Amino acid sequence: MKTYGIGVIGCGNISAAYMKLAPLFKGLEMRACADVNMDAAKARAEEFGLRACTVDELLASDDIDIVVNLTIPAAHFEVSKRILEAGKHSYSEKPFVLTLEEGEALRALAAEKGLRVGSAPDTFMGGAHQLARAIIDEGKAGPIVGGTCHVLSFGMEHWHPNPDFFFQPGGGPVLDLGPYYITNLVQLIGPIKAVAAMTGKGRATRTISNGPRNGEEIPVDTPTNIHALLEFENGAIVTLGASWDVKAHRHENMELYGLDGSVYVPDPNFFGGAVQFATPDGAEDVAERGHPFSVNNMEDGRGTPRANYRCAGLADMAAAIDEGRPHRCSQELATHVVEVMTAILQAGEDRAWVSMKTTCERPEALGPDAAQAMLA
Repeated sequence: MKTYGIGVIGCGNISAAYMKLAPLFKGLEMRACADVNMDAAKARAEEFGLRACTVDELLASDDIDIVVNLTIPAAHFEVSKRILEAGKHSYSEKPFVLTLEEGEALRALAAEKGLRVGSAPDTFMGGAHQLARAIIDEGKAGPIVGGTCHVLSFGMEHWHPNPDFFFQPGGGPVLDLGPYYITNLVQLIGPIKAVAAMTGKGRATRTISNGPRNGEEIPVDTPTNIHALLEFENGAIVTLGASWDVKAHRHENMELYGLDGSVYVPDPNFFGGAVQFATPDGAEDVAERGHPFSVNNMEDGRGTPRANYRCAGLADMAAAIDEGRPHRCSQELATHVVEVMTAILQAGEDRAWVSMKTTCERPEALGPDAAQAMLA
């Protein structure tokens, strides 16, 4: 397999994860990074042995094949557009873009240039979510007819030193965390046909409670409390709760209800976790099938062991370019998820059902052998 030169635009918090984890995978070589703040680019470059560039220099570099867009969500479209115009494949952090129109514009440009576009999240490629997929695909649960999923917390201002963008248009729990949940639902059940929602916000301002801006108030200009219904093309109906106005709760992250049993799916924000299958007689853990993306390889901020294989989607896109096949974190999937998320917000504003204009194929399942073949 060809080794693809990788450049990163955006050297904030998430960039360290990409730079640290890329060497786990075949075909990826991190070579350069850029940021509008040159000091940030130089710091990351020194930390990971990369070349620090301006954005223009990185886009002009002959040794860069794929550019990873890790800028703030409001800049994703313009930066991805520049990447494609420079003749390079683009892979974006979530959310891919902020409107369906932006997604369609990038699709047209990529087709014109003969380039690939991919987007996080890739956590659905994790061992836990692929195990849940296998249970469903094998028919153990029967046809999926319903479900619930919840991503509920008391917000970002207590841990992020500069949380402003989370509470502005383009942020909020649906666009920030919804990609993990909705993408996983699509890979487990299929594309979404229509949505309805009610939305609101608990507070007009938030108070930063960490870092150098501790105590500073910031405005809230996007909904922070969203409850939606998702109607899938296969007929399933799933409830989605996404809120940053919840101090505590007892909801599971994701439950899918089939005619023959229920599947309890762990947090789609992570690659691993325990999967359970339940019937009226009770719930049991499903035996792990040796998926390499289930193996804990880090600890989170609370000291909890986690499986973290961020860059799996990027590596799969590089391999797909090589092999001439579709990649799993596809532009079609990402655009459909963006339409679903923005439709939820629109439905909440209009108090109406919104039908989807886009659809997509379920990404190909990633079994243990195929995942192992991706690792260096």
